[in-house]
Parts: sequence; C-alpha cells; structure tokens
Amino acid sequence: MSTSRRTLLGAALGGAAATVAGPAGPAHAASWQQKWAPSAARDGLGAFETVEDDRADSHPGGQPHIYATGDNWRFDMHTADRDTSTDRQRQEVTGLRNGSGGNYLKWTSGQTWRVTYSMYIPSSLKATTTFTHIMQMKQPGSGTSPIVVQSLRRVNGRQTIELKLAIDDILVGRTDLDPLHDRWTDVDFQIKVGNGSAGSVRWILRSGGSTVVDASKTGVDTFLADRVRPKWGIYRSLGDTSGSLQNTYLLLTGLRGYQLG
Repeated sequence: MSTSRRTLLGAALGGAAATVAGPAGPAHAASWQQKWAPSAARDGLGAFETVEDDRADSHPGGQPHIYATGDNWRFDMHTADRDTSTDRQRQEVTGLRNGSGGNYLKWTSGQTWRVTYSMYIPSSLKATTTFTHIMQMKQPGSGTSPIVVQSLRRVNGRQTIELKLAIDDILVGRTDLDPLHDRWTDVDFQIKVGNGSAGSVRWILRSGGSTVVDASKTGVDTFLADRVRPKWGIYRSLGDTSGSLQNTYLLLTGLRGYQLG
C-alpha cells in the first residue's frame, strides 16, 4: 500500500464564501485565498514555524522523530519518549511558514482561516482514556492552554476521533476511529478567530469518498491572546488505562492553508 498521496481538499472552496462590505460600502463575496502550500519533498520541516522533536532529549536513539519522507511528513512516537513534563509525550510541529527561513502566517482575532490536509493513522496509533491530540490550536507561549483539539479518545471503551473546543470543553463532533485506521483520511478545518462568542469552527473528515463528519459550532470562544497557532503531530498522556500506548507514527501530506478575504 502506498503511503504517498497528494490531496487538495476543498476543490470548491468558494462554497464557504461570505458576503462582506468593502471599503467603499458595496458588498462583495469573500473567498478563500490560498496562503500556504508546502511540499514535504521540497520544503521538509521548513514548512513549519517551529519543530518540537524530543525537546527533552529523552530518546536520542529514536531521533529524528519528525521528518519528511517522500511527499509525507512523518511523526514517530516510541513508548520510551518523554516530554519536558515526564507524564506525557510530544512530537509536534507548529505554525505555517512560507519557505525555509520565510515568514510565518499569523492568525489573529477577527480573521477566518482554513487548513486542509490528509492524514494516515495506523492501527498502532490508538485512542486512549486520557488525552491523545493529533492537532491543536493554541496561543503561542510556554504553558498556554489549547483552544481547539483534534483527539483520539476512548469513549465507553470505543475508539473515537473527536474535535473539541478546549476552553469551554465543548464537543464539536465525534466519530468512530476504527474505520479510519490504516487508510488516508482528508481533514478540512475552519476557524473564525474570535473572543467570547465571536468565534466559530467547522470540522470535516472524508474517507473512502464519503464524508464521515461535518460538524460546526458558532458563537464560541476561539481566542485567548496574541494569536492562534496550529500544531500537528502526536501529543499524548502516559496516564492511559486501556493498554493502548505502543510504538507508532502519524503521516501528513497535502497541507494547505487559506484565509477568507
């Protein structure tokens, strides 16, 4: 089975266009403007603002844990890996950088952003009773809380993948993980960055030509301070009680970023 795939979601991105007032007053249709289109083969880890690869240097024999392989970005996680907080593991990248050494994109209050990509979740990357996040939206900085998390979670013993608004613990959507194991799944995530009730999110998963989740929340809090920064990779607690932690990996490809403007 090939693990190299080029996928550009949202071929009809204009479907989410909105009508806004222009500077002179007349309304015009907003549309998604592509701002980020990295290639793993071309840009490698230069596609991201920062790379958090074994930042505690807990497992030198497993490094690098994050790297480009063909057209994919790969995140390896071993049971020996530890983060700087030793009750958890973290191998993640952050942000959207245009070209190695280029400027990174800043998501600020009032803006609306969209990321699309494909992910390959092997059966060895299981849902857990405690947190296992594979995408986060966070305020940059040490010790900041997550705003949005895409997670693999055990619910009444069942393996699921879910999206939650972490600030107010609001479940946006959830579906079974088992049918998504060992295959490519397309992700379409949209966020309006807003404080209090000014934010919104939409989360779409597609697999095997079918939409398995299309869930959204409006009137929600999606901003803490400064800006919002996406993260991808594997970030999981060691407190799992289901016996699901094992050596594993995650693949991403076809990452794209759009701003509504």
